[in-house]
Amino acid sequence: QVQLAESGGGLVQPGGSLRLSCAASGSIDRFNTMGWYRQAPGTQRELVAHYSRGGGTIYSDAVKGRFTISRDNDKNTVVLQMNSLNPEDTAVYLCTLNGVWFGDRFFNTQYWGQGVQVTVSS
Repeated sequence: QVQLAESGGGLVQPGGSLRLSCAASGSIDRFNTMGWYRQAPGTQRELVAHYSRGGGTIYSDAVKGRFTISRDNDKNTVVLQMNSLNPEDTAVYLCTLNGVWFGDRFFNTQYWGQGVQVTVSS
C-alpha cells in the first residue's frame, strides 16, 4: 500500500516563495516518476513538474525558471521549491507517484496524494 504525505502549502504574497514536500511510504524500492500536478477551480489538472528515476526533470512552461523539483536525502521524497509566485499559481497541488517496484514486482499504477492548497494573494 502506497501513501503520499504532502506538506508545505499555504498563503503567500505575489513574488513570494513556498516549498512543498511529498514523502512516499510503503516499502517502495524504486519508482518511474514522482512529482506534482495542480488544479485550480474550474480547470483541468495540469502537470507542474516531475522527477524521473534516472534523475531527469520536466517542468510545465508556466513554471519553468521559477520552480525547482528535487529529490530529498530520503530517496522517496521529492521537494518542489516555488519562487516568484503569482496569483495564477493559486491551486490545489497534488503529489503523484507513477510506476512502483516493490522488490522485483512492478506495478504500473499512478498514486495520488490528498493535495495541499497554495494561495497567492496580496
